[in-house]
Amino acid sequence: MSREQSHTKKIPTAIIVLEDGTTFKGYGFGAQLQKIGEICFNTSMTGYQEIMTDPSYAGQIINFTFPHIGNVGTNNEDIETTNPYALGMIVREDPTAPSNWRNTKTLVEWMEEYNLVGISGIDTRALTQYIRDNGAPKGAVVYHPDGNFDIDQILKDVKAWSGLEGLDLAKDVSCTQSYKWEEGLWSLDKGYATAENPEFHVVAVDYGAKRNILRCLVGAGCRVTVVPAQSSAEDILAHQPDGVFLSNGPGDPAATAMYAVPMIKELMTKNIPIFGICLGHQLLALALGAKTEKMHLGHRGANQPVKDLKTGLVEITSQNHGFAVLEKTLPANVAASHISLFDGSNEGLFVKDYPAFSVQYHPEASPGPQDSYYLFERFKDMIRTKQPVIL
Repeated sequence: MSREQSHTKKIPTAIIVLEDGTTFKGYGFGAQLQKIGEICFNTSMTGYQEIMTDPSYAGQIINFTFPHIGNVGTNNEDIETTNPYALGMIVREDPTAPSNWRNTKTLVEWMEEYNLVGISGIDTRALTQYIRDNGAPKGAVVYHPDGNFDIDQILKDVKAWSGLEGLDLAKDVSCTQSYKWEEGLWSLDKGYATAENPEFHVVAVDYGAKRNILRCLVGAGCRVTVVPAQSSAEDILAHQPDGVFLSNGPGDPAATAMYAVPMIKELMTKNIPIFGICLGHQLLALALGAKTEKMHLGHRGANQPVKDLKTGLVEITSQNHGFAVLEKTLPANVAASHISLFDGSNEGLFVKDYPAFSVQYHPEASPGPQDSYYLFERFKDMIRTKQPVIL
């Protein structure tokens, strides 16, 4: 089945090939190559540079539902990691000339620099509906300026890819050695702040940590040391932390759990406060005895409603995950704190008899709303008291 978008250009120079043989033809930009991964969609209206540099997108190609991507160009501040791990992007309209005072490079130039493939001229609504109905498929985006594609070979390549289920990607995107993080939150005309008189020392386990999460920890008054994903409890305790943060990251949590869960369980024998976000939330749940599963349709966007089960308040959140904690598997001493108003899936938990809690969504808001920043203050308060969060 082929779906081709009309365009002023004559010859399509890029193609999407999905695992069932569905194709979409369009117009390439960025790196001239083939990338194979899981194709998902993101509903954010802003923040495409932060999204493309989020390590949680490792192994994925992003279909942006907002039609105008690239309007504000790119800059060296709005990145979440040094080397982007997303494989490429799918957009409706050609990236335009940027119009923003912070711009330093066009999106097309930036994509070329980081070897990312892009395709425009696609009916992104049709592709989004396909994903909604069928789940996020394996697929390829291929950019050949001559417009010649061996679709049969591309399809074979797509089918040969393992997919994300069962795949541990955290170790691939993590840092390789520990380091100190001292950069704080950004403000207009001042740029990023620096750490001043931190009250507590937090060790952040890097499963693919976004920089703005680390900035939020600094902003909450913490001195931050980042350690690799495969660090042992002994490695972490050697830093003498007041609290431990479990970061976001890509891949199947059950695969990362092979080394992460023993470490978390060991830390929990020391009464060290723990806070997890996204993959960190899933790993904490697994360490507590719960289970995770791959979702038919993940949550990816900066407009996701989440309900606080205690207060009844609704937070608009930024999210990026394709796996979820099965709430019915939570043990008796663990309770859900938040749920998604899209599908009722679990969005947060807390331990009743231990100072640990976690959320599935991204309170660091990069990109996204700032409704959930209070969670970093909650973590700091929990470090101070070393008592369970009473929700």
